[in-house]
Amino acid sequence: MAIPTFLTVKQFSQKHPAFPIGGLRFRIFNGKQNGMESCGVIVRNGRRILINEERFFDWLTGGAK
Repeated sequence: MAIPTFLTVKQFSQKHPAFPIGGLRFRIFNGKQNGMESCGVIVRNGRRILINEERFFDWLTGGAK
């Protein structure tokens, strides 16, 4: 089993500049409606929000189940 890559919103945006911080925060805020939470894209650790990089791109391309 591979260890998933979790990134903060800022780290994710820096690594993938096509996704600005504001756009990511909007998607996270609407995570229940757009399916990010149910697909496991967003992980909350206290107040910190982490993005599972692999699941984000699965979700984005419609490959998430």
